[in-house]
Amino acid sequence: MKLLSWNVNGIRSALKKGFLEFVKKENPDVLCLQETKASKEQAGTGLLFPSYEQYWNTPKRPGYSGVAVFTQAKPLAAVSGIGISKHDQEGRVLSLEFKNFWLVNVYVPNSKRELTRLDYRTKEWDVDFLKHLKKLEKKKPVVFCGDMNVAHRPVDLANPEANVRSHGFTPEERAGFDNIVKAGFVDAFREFHEDGGHYTWWSLFNDCRKRNVGWRIDYFCVSKSLRSSLKDAFILKDVLGSDHCPVGIVIR
Repeated sequence: MKLLSWNVNGIRSALKKGFLEFVKKENPDVLCLQETKASKEQAGTGLLFPSYEQYWNTPKRPGYSGVAVFTQAKPLAAVSGIGISKHDQEGRVLSLEFKNFWLVNVYVPNSKRELTRLDYRTKEWDVDFLKHLKKLEKKKPVVFCGDMNVAHRPVDLANPEANVRSHGFTPEERAGFDNIVKAGFVDAFREFHEDGGHYTWWSLFNDCRKRNVGWRIDYFCVSKSLRSSLKDAFILKDVLGSDHCPVGIVIR
């Protein structure tokens, strides 16, 4: 199976920037989207992708957040949110059960430039989301992907020294990702690529993307029991249409 994940920064905008052609070219078995900023009806994707089942989690606040999963194989079950009201108002999580694993698509809350949501993100969200993953894992292995809004290690961003207290690279956020690893999940990309210079998000200012001054904040992670099933993990850095680029894995 080829699984892709992409923060499209607005599905309606992406549809005007080659999204349909991208899906046809890549033909993923599963495509997870974050920051859709629209419902399925608003996006009008129902007729555009007839070979895919579509599942959407749309927030109550219009034009904000949102996740969706397009899948060519119908899942056994699909669950929106993590079952905690304070987290589930923003349309950030979709969990789909397949024969051999759970797939979780997530758009993790941003701590904000002034770190106004840092405590919520690290003391509440991170804790409860990890509990959700471990609860699913009791039934079968888990693959989760999406915009995690954190660069885990210094190698995951171009200028780590200058960003130690920047949102997305605070010690608290990085510790949250450490907890995911300690809980038994594997960063799929780092199983195949240990070097730097691989990024998934670039600021829209100062030609950052052209200069490859970016951050790796979009991930696929898998339960340790699935590590041997991983065949590839990659970043499609040349795919435009968003300030993020798609990431993917091939799993047996």
